[in-house]
Amino acid sequence: MSKESEYKTIIYATDLGTHTRPVFRHAINLARKCGAKIIMTHAVKPLGATSRAVISTYLPDLDIGDMEHHGMEDVIENMRARLEQFYKDEGDHDKTDFSLVSDIHVAAGIPPEVILETAGKFKADLIIMGSCTRSLFGSHSLGSTARRVTQHSTIPVLVVPNAEG
Repeated sequence: MSKESEYKTIIYATDLGTHTRPVFRHAINLARKCGAKIIMTHAVKPLGATSRAVISTYLPDLDIGDMEHHGMEDVIENMRARLEQFYKDEGDHDKTDFSLVSDIHVAAGIPPEVILETAGKFKADLIIMGSCTRSLFGSHSLGSTARRVTQHSTIPVLVVPNAEG
């Protein structure tokens, strides 16, 4: 790669699905080759107005903001645990791979918007994401999140098939 095309900051967008390891493996390999850092990001869909009303009605003493904050912390811990498991399972990676992921970013919002906002916030050069974590009639197609990110991104987007096989 020439100096102009090297990636320094890569956004790895995950929905925490079961078949995301091949996507993350691509992010790690590319970051290692380019000397880039990876920002792991995940979007948590915010509670809707109906959910908030039901919670407020039946659990009036519950602080919804506090509940959402703890939920975000749980997601971050889940992402850290998955990262540790990846490194444990993928024994061929050297110790420098542990420092490739410089940040874990979780935000409430619509996934494509969160991914694009995260890319802007961290001045990313590339977004890596899976094609889709669900199959439709046994075949995989480009998911709506990947499609919207590729349509609206101002930086390159690498879409990697999620299937393990």
